[in-house]
Amino acid sequence: MRTIMLALGAASLAVPATVMLPSGGEAQAQSKKKSYKYREWKGRDGRRYCRKPDGTTGLVIGAVGGALVGRTIDTQGDRTAGTVIGGVAGALAGREIERSGQKRCR
Repeated sequence: MRTIMLALGAASLAVPATVMLPSGGEAQAQSKKKSYKYREWKGRDGRRYCRKPDGTTGLVIGAVGGALVGRTIDTQGDRTAGTVIGGVAGALAGREIERSGQKRCR
């Protein structure tokens, strides 16, 4: 059981990293497209407004991944502490990663 959990933890870290690597042609094609990760518009009063993601998706995915990794690392006793600490650390990291990739509104 321990080997299976370690393998799942390693796979959960390795698979997203390999899927997200774009090739050279894809990177050029993506740079010509508009980014729709945030929405920007001009109001009736002339001001520019924007709405961007608040990091909730990264928070949830990071918490789940961190909890799984924390549980596999903490092998002694109840393993609750490792799960909770891993979940909190993963949630914070996932939220910051999602927020850092967005264009800032000015």
